[in-house]
Amino acid sequence: MTLRKCVVLSFTALACFTGTLATAETKPAAAASVKMTWDELPDWSGLWVMEGRIIFDNSGKDPTRQFPPLKPEYEARYAAIVKDAVAGKEFDPLTYCLPAGFPRVLAEPFLQELVLRPESVYWIHEQQNEIRRIYTDGRSHPPADELYPLWEGHSVGHWEADGTLVVDTISLREGIYDRTGAPHSTQLHVTERIRKIDANTIEDQLTLVDPVVLTKPWHVVKRYKKLNDPSLRIDHWACEEDNRAVVKDGSTDLVLPGEGGSKQPGAAGFREQAEKTPQLKSQEK
Repeated sequence: MTLRKCVVLSFTALACFTGTLATAETKPAAAASVKMTWDELPDWSGLWVMEGRIIFDNSGKDPTRQFPPLKPEYEARYAAIVKDAVAGKEFDPLTYCLPAGFPRVLAEPFLQELVLRPESVYWIHEQQNEIRRIYTDGRSHPPADELYPLWEGHSVGHWEADGTLVVDTISLREGIYDRTGAPHSTQLHVTERIRKIDANTIEDQLTLVDPVVLTKPWHVVKRYKKLNDPSLRIDHWACEEDNRAVVKDGSTDLVLPGEGGSKQPGAAGFREQAEKTPQLKSQEK
């Protein structure tokens, strides 16, 4: 479906886009779905981290890239990105402090927490304070003409009797799966089967369908290990503060404090910026 839609992003900002989005033309499979009460919800408490390398699909042996079933034109683009990265020229959108977004956030090495309620699941990522909301109250996806690209997409799910959470996600932004640069389009449609396979492991079986970029569904398994340290917690942090990442000649690079392009954290950085911005200078007092 191709559409143009304007979305209010704040009280003063309006964003418009023209594009094609994945729509839920077929509903998620409703095999043996059950309504969970507070007492029946599985115990997924605690903090979790991704198992394996910082790459979306850990089944591959090549540390430089993924092996999704890409169409020839996208494989050629991806191969060029990987070649540049191996040569030292590598660009990552996270340089600009943008969210990782779904599904890339599943491959980030930060703390994660899952908060389970009968009507919803909140998957909280320390990376950029991103939160996925998975509705398990029986609702469907919004109508196609109300969808627009979101960093985390729109997710609905249901529980199966054995404690497996089945999730269906659409309405995603165009993006990449991880730092290697493997691409996906706004038509990406992701289904997940998430379950606790032992006391310290959660497994997420993903099926990724992207008619624009992929030749067939891509099946990926992610696992997350529980951290049994009660002193750990997810802290709120801002990437923009003390960000050392810059873009030089189209490539992501790092700068040290005092070098050109570095940003100073905290109040000192605010004062430095306030000298250049009268509106901020009045707030500092």
